[in-house]
Amino acid sequence: MSIPLSAADADARFVGIDLGTSGCRAVAIDRDAHVVGEARAGLPRSRRSHDGGSEQDPNDWWRAVAGVLADVVDQVDGRVGAICVDATSSTLLLVDAGGRPCTPAMMYDDTRAKSEALAIAGTAPPDSAARGASSALAKLLYLQRQYRGTDAAFALHQADWISGRLRGRYGFSDENNCLKLGYDPVARHWPSWLHTTGADERLLPEPLPVGRPLGRISPDIAARFSIPLETVIVAGTTDSNAAALASGVTRHGDAVSSLGSTLVLKVVGERPVAAAEFGVYSHRIGDLWLVGGASNTGGAVLRAFFTNVEIAELSQRIDPSRDSGLDYYPLPAVGERFPIADPALQPRLKPRPNNDAHFLHGLLEGIARIEQAGYQRLADLGAPYPTHVLTAGGGAVNDTWSTLRARLLGVPVERAPHGEAAFGSALLALRADGSD
Repeated sequence: MSIPLSAADADARFVGIDLGTSGCRAVAIDRDAHVVGEARAGLPRSRRSHDGGSEQDPNDWWRAVAGVLADVVDQVDGRVGAICVDATSSTLLLVDAGGRPCTPAMMYDDTRAKSEALAIAGTAPPDSAARGASSALAKLLYLQRQYRGTDAAFALHQADWISGRLRGRYGFSDENNCLKLGYDPVARHWPSWLHTTGADERLLPEPLPVGRPLGRISPDIAARFSIPLETVIVAGTTDSNAAALASGVTRHGDAVSSLGSTLVLKVVGERPVAAAEFGVYSHRIGDLWLVGGASNTGGAVLRAFFTNVEIAELSQRIDPSRDSGLDYYPLPAVGERFPIADPALQPRLKPRPNNDAHFLHGLLEGIARIEQAGYQRLADLGAPYPTHVLTAGGGAVNDTWSTLRARLLGVPVERAPHGEAAFGSALLALRADGSD
């Protein structure tokens, strides 16, 4: 039986669910945004094919979500006020009117829709995020062609389908996930050029603002997890945007650098910026915009030479106030996306000094210079240059690197208090309640 819980209940908890490629995480927070519960579950690997295919079974997602949700609900004694889901951008599937999958899910990195991408290129605006074989729009055209004759009623992203399972109603999405499906976040509607691509517009979900309440939880789901019938399901976002929100960026000029295997930059601006040639797009969050780009540099380069323990030890022997004298452009392989768009760009990692600390100094400095060039690129395109930079990901714990980065960026660099996407979605659930 569900626990009665009014929307104004001071003991209400707010749950964020982050669904990725290899796993799922749930976080519950209280009204003061303190973490009061969390759980994790793994996912089977994507099924890959020689032609660029990358698929997952959506039912595996639901099993993982159900597992972490049950765990978190138990930790907070069922007192759930709202739930918000984030997931990978541009992952798409077709479902029938009852939400049953009609197709496998084409994952964000599936690139089979090459011919469909060519059709889109002939009609989409130059800076549209719907361009490219991995875009959600290209996947929609591919699924329409491959699965003709199904009972498909909706094209849904990963987060849309899970939110639909929780509500018992389908056909809704959010403005961030719909960007790569062709949605115009400035005009806030599906553009007229979409019909010329051959997309079946009857399949398109209804995009709602990020953080907008979608409606109450399904009675069946409420009973299954023993949570209140009043629990609200909230429109989510993409995983990278949720991670940015988790870091604490809220105002014009706030920026977050995610230093994981790659380097992802996002800065808050008052107007959108787009440059498809650099992979720069803007996501609407309320009245502000998250403007971002992603470089191929990052922790993967460092781990090609050193273990995490070695990086920590060698960093203690680096003076971050001085230049290394090395001119590196650290890449894990040939090719760069941002701030330089050159698929043939060669990594620059020579000469290598005999001293490992000196070599690491050059690598850290090279990545920091790419970070600075990235923020400058965004500024040149019309975004604000950061007033300060928060850091998420594994690189956030390296104080030597943070000091070095602050010197090159020319602004304060701080460790983000939170970096988990699930926490960012939990914040959206809390804010949707209207009483934070």
